[in-house]
Amino acid sequence: MSRNPENREQFRPESHESDHFLLTTVVGSYPKPKWLNRARDHFEDDEHSFGETEWAEATDDACRVITHEHERAGLDTVVDGEMRREEMVEFFAERIDGYEFNGPVKVWGHNYFDKPSVVEGVEYDEPWLVDEFEFVDDVAERPVKVPITGPYTLANWAFNEAYDDDEALAYDLADLVNEEIEKLVEAGARYIQIDEPALATTPDDHAIVGECLERIVSDIDDEVRIGLHVCYGDYSRVYPEINDYPIDEFDVELCNDDYEQIDTFADGNFAPDLALGVVDAHVAEVEPVAEIKENILQGLKVVPPEKLTISPDCGLKLLPREAAYTKMENMVQAAREVEAELDAGEIDVPAVEDAAPADD
Repeated sequence: MSRNPENREQFRPESHESDHFLLTTVVGSYPKPKWLNRARDHFEDDEHSFGETEWAEATDDACRVITHEHERAGLDTVVDGEMRREEMVEFFAERIDGYEFNGPVKVWGHNYFDKPSVVEGVEYDEPWLVDEFEFVDDVAERPVKVPITGPYTLANWAFNEAYDDDEALAYDLADLVNEEIEKLVEAGARYIQIDEPALATTPDDHAIVGECLERIVSDIDDEVRIGLHVCYGDYSRVYPEINDYPIDEFDVELCNDDYEQIDTFADGNFAPDLALGVVDAHVAEVEPVAEIKENILQGLKVVPPEKLTISPDCGLKLLPREAAYTKMENMVQAAREVEAELDAGEIDVPAVEDAAPADD
């Protein structure tokens, strides 16, 4: 289901030149400036005089720089590149009562992950992201999107030592995410993205994620746009089930396999808006504008233009910063050119534009 098909219009810039509007955004993470990484090294060095005040100034500066970088690329909605976050589960686990850390665990190859443990019932204490949002919202001239790691992933990527099963843990965490979103909305947030990469690896749990989302959006005004990002996986194992999710937008990673799975969604019944990855987040080679335009057209096989959001495949944090920026810049230019061509009738929109969603 789509919570509110009209809530994307609030992100159309007043200066937008085309009648058509393809909302452009990013998934969330972005390469950190090298000087921020060096500042962190100093901050974490007990023998260095670089303290809390200096670290706060450095992260504030990085948030300003990356927010403005996103605006300079022309994005309709921006984030700060998650400059204050290192890892998507650890960041939230450090802020949720009931989690504790006992050291890193090996996850693959020579890579380690500071996997937390849930040792008692999770509880909400202080807001997790409100200060971050208010800072970026004050810096930005464009609307700000807030990415939040979803409750299913927060449960699935932790050691569960307190609950009978991960499902019960996920539902308690969903209630906490709902509390956080309520506070974000009170602070002015209008675009929330729930990140659930764990669903890509355990798609049989789609019903659990659906119930989590029901709890997350409980009493949240439908003017607030709710997106769901799921990293690359076998999407046929979660579609058409996602049509029943209470979301406005489903964000998928299809560019890196040349849209082999696009037909999974192209049945004429796709219910939410589609946020389509049109640049590959895993390779530094920058796609030219012409190629990105062809990628955008893949999305029109699934939804009409007014239901299509344009973004990278996933977070860009592992790319060289110049490559990440140029991908965004080219992505925005491609979207604007496709809009102009749609206005001029130069693009034939597939019949999906007239397709009605399937009955519940």
